[in-house]
Amino acid sequence: MSTETFPDLNSLALDLRAKFAAPNAKKFILLYAYNGTGKTRLSAAFKDIGKQTGVADTLYFNAFTEDLFTWHNDLESDNERYLVLHPASNFLLGLEGFDMDTKVYEYVKRYADFQFDFGEAPLTDENGRFLRNQKVVRFYRSVQTSTGSKRVDNIKISRGEENLFIWCFYLAVLQMVLDGDKSYERVKYIYIDDPISSLDENHAIAVATQLTHMLVHAEKKVGTVISTHHVLFFNVLCNGLGKKKAERFLLKNDDLSEGLTRSETSEKPFLHHLAALAELDEAQKAGAIKRHHFNIMRCIMEQTAIFCGLEKWQDCLPAAKDDLDRAVHERMINVMSHADYLISEPEELPGSNVKDFQNIFKKFIDSHSFKLASAPATTP
Repeated sequence: MSTETFPDLNSLALDLRAKFAAPNAKKFILLYAYNGTGKTRLSAAFKDIGKQTGVADTLYFNAFTEDLFTWHNDLESDNERYLVLHPASNFLLGLEGFDMDTKVYEYVKRYADFQFDFGEAPLTDENGRFLRNQKVVRFYRSVQTSTGSKRVDNIKISRGEENLFIWCFYLAVLQMVLDGDKSYERVKYIYIDDPISSLDENHAIAVATQLTHMLVHAEKKVGTVISTHHVLFFNVLCNGLGKKKAERFLLKNDDLSEGLTRSETSEKPFLHHLAALAELDEAQKAGAIKRHHFNIMRCIMEQTAIFCGLEKWQDCLPAAKDDLDRAVHERMINVMSHADYLISEPEELPGSNVKDFQNIFKKFIDSHSFKLASAPATTP
């Protein structure tokens, strides 16, 4: 398994672009990475390289895509609720004249029972003066009553349903790109970062299968990067795209520098949790625990909870729910797992945090029947 080291996310993004330009290049790159590695920032670096040349050449989906849609909640009259589409986004440009209601609903109906209409709503200033019309989405749902079916308008869908709608909106635009629509001739690359983070776990297989079907059967072949921390989603993508069409990599923080390491995976889809446990075992024995090890620990617990049918990853922490250590350890994993937003914080941890991790790891191993092997060696 060959491994390369990159000093920063930008250099890795440049290398990913170069891979697509190489002779006989594969059209798909799959990246598996733990939460906190920098997947979202890598997707942003990838698309920014294109923008720096004056061309927004990447159709991307990441955490920022969701920010292109914002709620108008009508707090005064509590009646006119709708989702506003950002007016200046390249992602949303070129949609005028297309039947987006139908295009998006073809995907939404596979996962949810709400419906929607695209339309316009007036945008006013703080004094109520009209500024312009803005593109909006209004949601409704049909409910059964004693007298039959009734349409309930101006509903606010749940956060999960909102994320699902945005993902389906992206799929509709993606299909236009893959069909060679002139509105998206500028798109040379597709970058999809962790859509499963925004969706229900139960949709992992369905979303991955649908996505691979779209990409494999596309009229226009576009260089595509898909990154995820979700093992099942990654494995379905591997099976769907196949090793002849896709390169597969494991992306990690480099323990010896501030950069990242990218390792080729084996020929078959993998389950990294056992190799990751072996890596964590060696690190905790040596007392060499760093911040990103907490991210890996949480990812392993999430996958273990899914496999064991537990409600949430916290259920992998043994002891009674009123146990003080359990509450502290849960809080610590949560905080450390989201510390990638605090990019100024040091990677090195105080001794107390190392001891806490060693305690968490021991309790987890003692309460689950994992057989630890030595961490696999890598070749440069």
